[in-house]
Amino acid sequence: MHETELNDLSDDADYAASIQQGSPSNSRGDSSRRSGPIELSGAEVVYVKDNVAIHPTQYASERISGRLRLIKQATSLFMTWIPYKANPRGYESTGLGQSSQSRIPERDRNLYTIRAVSFTEIRSIRRHTPPLGWQYIIVVLQTGLAFPPLYFYNGGVREFLATIKQHVPLVRSADDANVFLVNDLQDPLQRSLSSLELPRVVPVSNGTPPLSPFSTDENHGSINETVNDWGHARLRVHDPARDISIQVLEKFSLVTKFARDTTSHLFGEVHNDVFSGNVRRPQIQSAPVIRDNERSDTKQESVDFVPVTPDPFEVDKISLVWGKPRQPPLRFDEWTIFLDSEGRITDSDSLRKRIFYGGVEHDLRKEVWKFLLGFHAYDSTYAEREYLAVTKKLEYETVKCQWKSISAEQAKRFTKFRERRGLIEKDVVRTDRSVSFYDGDDNPNVAILHDILLTYSFYNFDLGYCQGMSDLLAPILFVMRDEAESFWCFVALMERLGPNFNRDQNGMHSQLFALSKLVEILDSPLHNYFKQADCLNYFFCFRWILIQFKREFSYDLIMRMWEVLWTYYLSEHFHLYVCVAILKRYRKKIIGEQMDFDTLLKFINELSGSIELDGILRDAEALCICAGENGAACIPPGTPPSLPLETGSTYSHQEDEVL
Repeated sequence: MHETELNDLSDDADYAASIQQGSPSNSRGDSSRRSGPIELSGAEVVYVKDNVAIHPTQYASERISGRLRLIKQATSLFMTWIPYKANPRGYESTGLGQSSQSRIPERDRNLYTIRAVSFTEIRSIRRHTPPLGWQYIIVVLQTGLAFPPLYFYNGGVREFLATIKQHVPLVRSADDANVFLVNDLQDPLQRSLSSLELPRVVPVSNGTPPLSPFSTDENHGSINETVNDWGHARLRVHDPARDISIQVLEKFSLVTKFARDTTSHLFGEVHNDVFSGNVRRPQIQSAPVIRDNERSDTKQESVDFVPVTPDPFEVDKISLVWGKPRQPPLRFDEWTIFLDSEGRITDSDSLRKRIFYGGVEHDLRKEVWKFLLGFHAYDSTYAEREYLAVTKKLEYETVKCQWKSISAEQAKRFTKFRERRGLIEKDVVRTDRSVSFYDGDDNPNVAILHDILLTYSFYNFDLGYCQGMSDLLAPILFVMRDEAESFWCFVALMERLGPNFNRDQNGMHSQLFALSKLVEILDSPLHNYFKQADCLNYFFCFRWILIQFKREFSYDLIMRMWEVLWTYYLSEHFHLYVCVAILKRYRKKIIGEQMDFDTLLKFINELSGSIELDGILRDAEALCICAGENGAACIPPGTPPSLPLETGSTYSHQEDEVL
């Protein structure tokens, strides 16, 4: 019996129910549900669903709603998702006489547009049905990349899958009942690759070459043939969104050579004139398509296809132009100047700027870090902070008692608790033991570290504990010297960095994608080399981003580094520019020694303890200023660390609905 018969979709209750209710293709609906007439001969909309949403952030108020369609042309099936346009008041027009409010700017909304994608490029569709909330799907491409999750607020997932099955081979995975394989292949390498889900990929936006033979126009409801001569496409001068969206799906994180082989187009470089202050946008350059039957003969030629040109950005010269000298750390007498008689910070912007350029004296960190992390609001008074400290200490003890009161008999029946406790116990005994504060056997500070992490796993039970969290907590406890305050500062930090530890690695892939785009515009020769060396996934920077360079610097230096990052003075994603600065500093060695991925990963890890912090911060500042809006446009909305929408303390009243 064939595998397709063993895994046929007919055993799916949702599919069977949809068949009983009538043909799923009836979801084409009447003309009122169509976006408009079909102008391309032979094309037919076989499925359309309104109010299908993408969530760039965790807040329901920031969802982007749109229209999902399946389009049949001849024997090919295509999928599109077009966001609704927002009016000047920020309300989405659904095209059905309804509207909903969204805070996402129109420019950012368009980044998530999914132009017509052929199902020959789709590997699988994962269906998620949470106990609470809405069903959503994740569409995974043959490259291992994925579109953002699509939430079906009004149902329709089973009709969507059933309609696909009517037009292309669709079978249930033998390994996961919620995964449906498209055009299932028997190659185990392809099966392994398709299991990778990277749901925070930014789709190709308007105006860029689509991934299919036609594109859609939501305003006119038509499907038009595209221009095949991509080599003459040009970018508009004031449209940074287009700079980062040129064939994004083909350029993001090529995790294996198989994935790289599926990428058929090479791209142009960014040419920048540093000293004139002008940054010209990249132009799309035509490139030959490498077909399957040509790869074996042209493998060596493809390695040498993109020449490594001189670096358009000389780091040392940029530092002299833009990077400002570091200043002495903020002292207590200077700190008091920022406070009024009741303890409010009078000018938070100036304070953050001052800390960005100099850091904070160690004895002052215990007080200042609470503001930088968001535990205290900048406009809070002495009295309000004292009251908050008391109430939060009681709240911490309440949460801590939840796991403290678990008896041995209960623990036997609480697998998740035992697993998390065991993982924490293993990690804390090997966290920063070279630091005297955590050194020695039976160190009480190690026990406190353990208790805080286990309490956090109960406070945020969905996220729990993941390896690396102890690295982030240890310096906080070292500074605060107070269990409850350390806990709440850690909670505030995890509000920003929590997505780094999500099981789907959503936040990490979003940051690695943004890093790849920043390197492309700030050091195109290095980016081209990484492309040649099959290193575009940037996984060698994974540790830097995951724990914010914690293992790359000494304790004193990492505390100064974190202070700079927490100010969000130039950018909330300044850590990505630090990554670029480090890579640029060692680019000659990387390229000169022709490092492959394994060699590069070993080299990056061995940089620990040898990176000169002040110089890197100056270079990162220069790169951030130089990149300007182009750099900001490279970073998808919601990429961690994301600042709260409202200024003030993390613990002030939150009006946003959290999913």
